[in-house]
Amino acid sequence: MNQIANGWEEYEVIDTGNREKLERWNKVVLRRPDPVAIWPIRSEGEWNRADAVYHRSNKGGGYWETKKPVKENWTIGYRDLRFKISPTGFKHTGLFPEQAANWDFTMEAIRERKAKSDNPVRILNLFAYTGGATMAASRAGADEVVHVDASKGIVAWAKENMHINHLEDRTIRFIVDDVLKFVKREIRRGRKYDGIIMDPPSYGRGPNQELWKLEDQLYELVSECAKLLSDDPLFFLVNCYTTGFPLSAMKETLTRVLVDTRGGSVEVGENLLPVTKGGVLPCGIFGRWTPKQ
Repeated sequence: MNQIANGWEEYEVIDTGNREKLERWNKVVLRRPDPVAIWPIRSEGEWNRADAVYHRSNKGGGYWETKKPVKENWTIGYRDLRFKISPTGFKHTGLFPEQAANWDFTMEAIRERKAKSDNPVRILNLFAYTGGATMAASRAGADEVVHVDASKGIVAWAKENMHINHLEDRTIRFIVDDVLKFVKREIRRGRKYDGIIMDPPSYGRGPNQELWKLEDQLYELVSECAKLLSDDPLFFLVNCYTTGFPLSAMKETLTRVLVDTRGGSVEVGENLLPVTKGGVLPCGIFGRWTPKQ
């Protein structure tokens, strides 16, 4: 089951093609590489609207070429959430708009639980980046959200998003740590969570240079995290941007770890963004376990 993030007003993918995408972030139009867009562009004239263009470097990374004045950062809104946007030297902007479909799912699940029960809802967000899912869960009424990422700078950005959303009075714990080490400590502490979200990278290193490779460690991570689920959980959600990682492998992992031990069901699919000039842009995959209703 694919899911499309079609609830945006302040963001749009204008056009895609020639391994690039043209996007509007509020009032700023950016042109960035996207290796998935293997087809030709639809509307050549639209691409002249770009306020800034990202160019890759042969040595890794790249740089932004500004065509018109662009602020260092600005904000963008989605429903009742707002986020800081700032183009970085690695082409990213601090937000993955396709994740809005997962935010909607998360918020609905939390709000439904809060409407039925007075029991506290605790959410764990791993590889949590700048906190899109963290803010969504907190806004929906989660009593505690634990936000874990290995990058100190990224966690600082997430804290800015908390302030932008005026969520300072909510319980959000920001933790800079290697995710797997943190999870194993939480297991030893006997901590439990009602919802777990993770967005593991294809490849990376933790704060102390711990090596991470998705296909080698995803099953272990999911297995360990499953030990942190409460007796009455809401969901277990995994995002994946690793090129070539099969949907069937995602489904089998979640089925073996969760369905075989707890029942429930697994959905997998592609994350998609609608393109104004026609079609959709694939943006990774997701796997989602929910308990039997």
